[in-house]
Amino acid sequence: MPLSSLDLQGIATAILSGECKSLAFLTGAGMSVAAGIPDFRSPGGMYDTLKPELLTATDKERSMMASEPTAVVSWDLFRHNQLPYLELRRPFILGLVEGQWKATLSHWFVRLCHDKGLLRRLYTQNIDGLDFQTEMPAELVVGVHGTMGVIACEHCSAEVPALQFRDMVRANIKDIYNTDSSAPKESTPIPCPKCSKNGLKPATVLYGTNLPARFHECSVQDFPQNVDLLVVVGTSLTVSPANNVVVQVSGTCNRLVINREPVGQNLGIKYGTGAVRDVFCPGDADPTFLELMDKLGWIGELKQHSDKMAPASRDLLWSKYP
Repeated sequence: MPLSSLDLQGIATAILSGECKSLAFLTGAGMSVAAGIPDFRSPGGMYDTLKPELLTATDKERSMMASEPTAVVSWDLFRHNQLPYLELRRPFILGLVEGQWKATLSHWFVRLCHDKGLLRRLYTQNIDGLDFQTEMPAELVVGVHGTMGVIACEHCSAEVPALQFRDMVRANIKDIYNTDSSAPKESTPIPCPKCSKNGLKPATVLYGTNLPARFHECSVQDFPQNVDLLVVVGTSLTVSPANNVVVQVSGTCNRLVINREPVGQNLGIKYGTGAVRDVFCPGDADPTFLELMDKLGWIGELKQHSDKMAPASRDLLWSKYP
């Protein structure tokens, strides 16, 4: 689909003209930053600031996490020791269950695309579940790395209610961040009520395990022929196989990349003078989508959802368009 210009105006023109009829999204942590959700991968994020010495683990396990921080969310570690995963994510688990964070205006842009019949699919690498706060149909959302919204046992797949698990985490898992004075001083495992193994956790994909089958099923249905525009938001495009989405689209499909720095050059995305179908918008997701919605004439519709947005998103919207 040739664009009139390789910028947001070119994207808006293609959508408004009807040339662009079907959008897919691949989203990462940058989609939820305005909600206040911690960014795991960026400098200063959870992996970058991980302190293994604070976690309940053996010396060998701490050494493994020190050399490779993502080991804290790996099957290799979890199958032997459930506690580092739960200690690392304790505030995340409690905050999500209690509704601490709200969807951003970027999430609401995706919802507006659905309302207008433009959304083919949302592939999200995020585990925060904020996409569902916009009441998106579940069949249009693919949680590539699982979700924090479901609690299940890694050994037997039995599920427990999120509120029940929240109470277990609050009672059994220590607070390594020193923000909850009521937390226990030491962690104790949380066994599965069905199989009795220490496997309960949010249904996120651990390193070393397979992605949900639905990711592969939907990508076969969607690519390469059923998407005119792929929107890549706030992701490093370094995690496979999720990053393969950018090469599964057709050769005529445009790709809009919204990120703080260029990504995906090794996957064939071209920037600058070499660009033919790729559009790069440097910066954060919320201001970029707000500019695009202005060009599309969607600001009025966006404002109808402002009371359900993250405070930072709501403030940005009303400061730009009072």
